[in-house]
Amino acid sequence: MPAGGNAENKPVFMAFPAGLRFAGAMQRTYFITATNTGAGKTVLTALLAQWLRERGVAVAALKPLGSGGRADAEILHAALGGTLTLEEINPWHFRSAVTPALAARQEKKPVKLATVLTHLRARQKCYEVLLVEGAGGLLSPLVEDGNSRDLISALDATPIIVAPNQLGVVNHVLLTLEALPKKARAAARVVFRSPARPDSATATNAQLLAPFFPPEKTFVLPWLGRSVSRPQALKNSQVRRMLPKLVA
Repeated sequence: MPAGGNAENKPVFMAFPAGLRFAGAMQRTYFITATNTGAGKTVLTALLAQWLRERGVAVAALKPLGSGGRADAEILHAALGGTLTLEEINPWHFRSAVTPALAARQEKKPVKLATVLTHLRARQKCYEVLLVEGAGGLLSPLVEDGNSRDLISALDATPIIVAPNQLGVVNHVLLTLEALPKKARAAARVVFRSPARPDSATATNAQLLAPFFPPEKTFVLPWLGRSVSRPQALKNSQVRRMLPKLVA
């Protein structure tokens, strides 16, 4: 059984901390997806969560579905400073390191899109900003009847596409943008995550994308090593310039 679930595979809902409730604010939801697995979604989601909390914003960062371990959810838990439990952040998790839909099927605990949406919409009502991290790429099967694209549409979320800043990635970014619904594509942002060792295309990928996607919505996240869940990551000048523009 996924942690936080019950015999019917439904999450246990925890009480929200009173200090994180808000009234009259415009709620915003960002869905962090990617061109593929391992692109850097958790890195960016954790940075956004820390930066927003630093500014007193009531923010929740969730990775509703995960497989092959809970390291990503644990990073988000640390970034939120314990304001949400691990079970609230990641109510459905499975052992096998394959896409969550397949992992759930292997454990005979399938998850439906409507159940995940109930969990996410409850948090939308209680936080100024909701960050939702997907699993794998945009169209990777998350549940029996849906993927990240379906969640983006249902939540009316702004998609943030994270992509490894390396040779060949512009094609992957354009394919991902093309797969988004028209409204979501118009609101989307693209973040190239720089690698530890740049290749021949790292310095020019953002420029290459520019004729096809607005440059003001394209960002480059520098290589931060292992410091993503530590406060010093936010001291990076490039990161601090990027984050407010990303969620403007």
